[in-house]
Amino acid sequence: MRTAFIEELCKLAEEEERIWLLCGDLGYSVLERFRDRFPNRYVNVGVAEQNMTGMAAGLALCGKIVFTYSIANFPVMRCLEQIRNDICYHHANVKIVAVGGGLAYGAQGYTHHGVEDLAVMRVLPEMTVIAPGDPVETRLATRAIVSYNGPCYLRLGKAGEPIVHQTDPKFEIGKAILMRDGSSVTLISTGGMLATVMQAAQRLAENGIAARVLSMHTLAPLDREAILAAAAETGGIVTVEEHGIGGLASAVAEVLAVAGYAVPFRALHLPRKPTSHAGTQESLRSVHGLSVEGIVTVARALT
Repeated sequence: MRTAFIEELCKLAEEEERIWLLCGDLGYSVLERFRDRFPNRYVNVGVAEQNMTGMAAGLALCGKIVFTYSIANFPVMRCLEQIRNDICYHHANVKIVAVGGGLAYGAQGYTHHGVEDLAVMRVLPEMTVIAPGDPVETRLATRAIVSYNGPCYLRLGKAGEPIVHQTDPKFEIGKAILMRDGSSVTLISTGGMLATVMQAAQRLAENGIAARVLSMHTLAPLDREAILAAAAETGGIVTVEEHGIGGLASAVAEVLAVAGYAVPFRALHLPRKPTSHAGTQESLRSVHGLSVEGIVTVARALT
């Protein structure tokens, strides 16, 4: 995902001279292609993410389109006050990019696990929150947020994520992508779980269960219509996210509760308790049921 992001950003920066990129002393082997082509619009601020956020807000208020980039929690949790007060309060045109969302940096342990970010960012005023499902969605999301005037949060995986879309889908901020249709159950995925959810849907289809799959790449604003249609037209809803409480599941549950829909609902996400051991992303996912088998088991129980 990060490669798709930087490649698209470089293309966009050729077209739009207002685009700047700020990073916090990382991104080596990834960001050099932007730095080398646009040295006057690239700043490595060092290990000073709060300063990076303040600088980004200032540049944005001078008319720039500013991207900040760092690993997992660092551009979010470390500078939440600056995001809230400098960016959101002033509706500054800053795009916060977190690479390695979820458990992508599993071997580095809990300090590098980005598992509360969606919950935190989606409650901030003015903030648009996007977690693309694959490199194709990443490229389209990058282009979409450049065109959008206002604060955005872009949650990426790390590297090597599989391509799920074989052609470019219609990508619109706030609108889910229908990956496959079905009436038995709906699987709603956000972020890097999309490939796993699609595999689970295929497994269910082989057992006579027609699963609708929605790629909910935008959490704020949320596609309320797609959720309510799933509740009315399928036998139940399962949300799948590489995140803790307060993210996709909570957002979907809020929509259903407010609308008064009594639909079978299950949420697959990480527990509130921090993961106390390190491991590969795949192994940590499996521990918490974020696997093809885990999704299939939960979905079958609803049908």
